Amino acid sequence: MLDRTQPDLNPDTTEDTSQVLVTEAPADHVEPTPRWQRPLEWLSRAGQFLFTLSFSSLTRRIVSLNLAGLIALAASILYLSQFRAGLIDARAQSLLVQGEIIASAIAASATVETNTITIDPDRLLDLKPGESYGAPEEFSGLDFPINPERVAPVLRRLISPTKTRARIYDRDGVLILDSRSLFRRGDVIRFELPPPTEVKPGFLERTTIAIRTWLNRGDLPLYRELGPENGNGYQEVAQSLKGEKSSMVRINDRGEIIVSVAVPVERPRATIFGSLMLSTQGDDIDQMVTAERLAILKVFGVAVMVMIVLSLLLASTIAGPVRRLADSAERVRRRIKTRIEIPDFTRRRDEIGHLSGALRDMTDALYNRIEAIETFAADVSHELKNPLTSLRSAVETLPLAKTEASRSRLLEVIEHDVRRLDRLISDISDASRLDAELQRTDVAPVDVRRLLTTLTSVANETRLGHDVGVDVRFEGNRADTFSVPGHDSRLGQVISNLLTNAQSFSKSGGRVRIVCRRLKSEIEIVVDDDGPGIRPDALERVFERFYTDRPHQGFGQNSGLGLSISKQIIEAHRGRIWAENRPGPTDAQGDTRIAGARFVVRLPAT
Repeated sequence: MLDRTQPDLNPDTTEDTSQVLVTEAPADHVEPTPRWQRPLEWLSRAGQFLFTLSFSSLTRRIVSLNLAGLIALAASILYLSQFRAGLIDARAQSLLVQGEIIASAIAASATVETNTITIDPDRLLDLKPGESYGAPEEFSGLDFPINPERVAPVLRRLISPTKTRARIYDRDGVLILDSRSLFRRGDVIRFELPPPTEVKPGFLERTTIAIRTWLNRGDLPLYRELGPENGNGYQEVAQSLKGEKSSMVRINDRGEIIVSVAVPVERPRATIFGSLMLSTQGDDIDQMVTAERLAILKVFGVAVMVMIVLSLLLASTIAGPVRRLADSAERVRRRIKTRIEIPDFTRRRDEIGHLSGALRDMTDALYNRIEAIETFAADVSHELKNPLTSLRSAVETLPLAKTEASRSRLLEVIEHDVRRLDRLISDISDASRLDAELQRTDVAPVDVRRLLTTLTSVANETRLGHDVGVDVRFEGNRADTFSVPGHDSRLGQVISNLLTNAQSFSKSGGRVRIVCRRLKSEIEIVVDDDGPGIRPDALERVFERFYTDRPHQGFGQNSGLGLSISKQIIEAHRGRIWAENRPGPTDAQGDTRIAGARFVVRLPAT
């Protein structure tokens, strides 16, 4: 006896037993992670971190594209495989040979045994000695129907070892025998009864059938079971009843391929008894095709693993260095440190190495430009501060001057400082926009012979504030060309600065000599003067910004930017410029005197 406790169903009961007490935790309260879940959480975070580091966007693209090509190849092999077509043809030929053998055996034992005398006794009496006769000629053309009782054992013995279905039709296309219904004495016959309620196939089965139908269908007709009276509905049976062998390939509603052949059942010099139709089972060919496709898929799986490994190795040689270069470029943009070093991959003889070298050169040029700008700003600030301080002092002292002579001297100081500021600002402006102008202007061939000749003529005609002439000479063969790639206006500015500088240091009545010669791949321009020369410790400093050493001139008469701008222009043309002292005769003590200063310019020739 079972004791079942039922809930109180009394409607008068006021207590509600279905209520459940629910308490909400505070919003800021977080349940701690169970200890057994912590390793899984750590592994998940580590996997996400490694995925983010290793599988960058470029890596995913490389792997995806390589796998896409491999998948497309595998799909085409599975869909367009010649194995299935060859297997179907071989199966059809095998069934035709098997059908001919079975049809011959059936034809040999197909006629009905009548147990009647088929020999005419009167004719036997008319025979002469030594004569004989067989069956009467009137019986030779008779066609007897197929005897199912005699054919069934033969058909069962020939069909049983195979998975082939055999059907025999008479001349009218009516089914006589079907191997599915053949049985021996004592066999237990089992018929599959239909289910009381039809169960629809599940999603997985429907998907499998759909894929198999899509792969196998093509232009194949659909196979349908016809009734026993409709044998002529099969095209191959209709052809065989006309005496022709025929085969057909169809597909059933489950996407399985069925190959069927039909051969006539006949004897020599006799009419057709009927037709023998042999067909494969629904999954006969599909099992072999599936096995072949599984083998292809196994090879595909191995190829996928190899492709992924190779893609990751390829991506690591591309994405990794590119990511490091990008990170370094980002740090350069943020300038976290004073100077960021770009990774050096120039040993790689590929685009990554070229990109690394270009970024390194670009970064070095950028840092050099930044440092030059900072230095230039500091120098400009220092140089402008001196005349401004002097100008301010003069302006503040001017109201306190009591005599006209004092005011005149202060006004001269103010005028001198204003001219100095104007000269500094003009030279600074020229120097600041020099790089931008050189970058914007296209390079063109410059005829150095014509340029030097023109500048020499102008210098000899003007001679502003001095009486120093200029001579120019070109050394070499007449066939030599003196042409360099560059900007003619800026190169003219360099030559003008060198000529003005040489004339300013030369004595009145002296000469400045220019010599131009063609070297192997360079054009050399030498400017000599007869001045006091350059102190040995100042041979490099003369090209520094705002450096000037002119004891014979008053303070502030020169900005000190001429030679600095000249060097900047020559280096922008991938050339060199330097200063040296021109040796002269020796004195009484045997020391070599300085005959003057010499500036040498070398530019790459076209």
